[in-house]
Amino acid sequence: MFNAHKVRLNRFLGADGRCLDVAIDHGVFNEYSFLDGLEDMPAVVRSLVAAGPDAIQMNVGQADVLQTIPGARKPALVLRTDAGNIYNPTTHRVMFDQLVHWDEPILGALKLDAACVVCNLLLMPGEPDLHRQTVLNAARLRVVCEKYGMPLMIEPLVLRPNEAKGGYQVDGNKKLIVPLVRQARELGADVIKADPTDHAEDYHEVVQAARCPILVRGGGKKPIETVFKEAAAFLAQGAHGLVYGRNIYQHPNPARIVAAFMAMIHEGANADRALAM
Repeated sequence: MFNAHKVRLNRFLGADGRCLDVAIDHGVFNEYSFLDGLEDMPAVVRSLVAAGPDAIQMNVGQADVLQTIPGARKPALVLRTDAGNIYNPTTHRVMFDQLVHWDEPILGALKLDAACVVCNLLLMPGEPDLHRQTVLNAARLRVVCEKYGMPLMIEPLVLRPNEAKGGYQVDGNKKLIVPLVRQARELGADVIKADPTDHAEDYHEVVQAARCPILVRGGGKKPIETVFKEAAAFLAQGAHGLVYGRNIYQHPNPARIVAAFMAMIHEGANADRALAM
């Protein structure tokens, strides 16, 4: 029996079930600092397609740039379905994260031949309604994805207040990450994009909680030596791949970073070999 869900998942994860997903969907979050390096989307996408990651994560208003590039071999499209105000440098009186199209939340993904859709699952101190919103978003997507054979990636994020800078920052507490990852799986995630834990040696607990392919989220910009060491440590704990954005597209040579990550994910290269590349 033909299984469209499995076909799309195979395109996204590849033959070994592993994946490098380059996230360039940051523009939907209305934050000026995220746009550094993403000003010229056609140029960014062309450079990434040439670099050859497994997938590129985009929004419905920009994904045509990828999908109109001719040729049979190009990265799979992962399409974001939600938008919110969680990444601004100051907190808002009302925090939100909602599906861009509630009635037909994956219609754009189907028209654009996406291999997967992604949404947030957010846990923030003092914001229970935000958590409720994202639970409803994931539940709504699961029903529609099941109907049309579209894989669902859920991005469970545990965030903490940052009084010094305003806004919210990542919380790497495994006792918060593990149950939120488990909730993402219980809501029907086919793939989970999760934050790293404070201690890499704990990440096997996150992998176990997911019971599906889990990709480690890169987060903010760091020295590339640190990025490679951290990525290698989480991959060694059983993660199936990586989702990086700013550490790729804001680097002077994104193609080299992509090549290094691909070698780590698909060939088992260590951090030193990645840095040499």
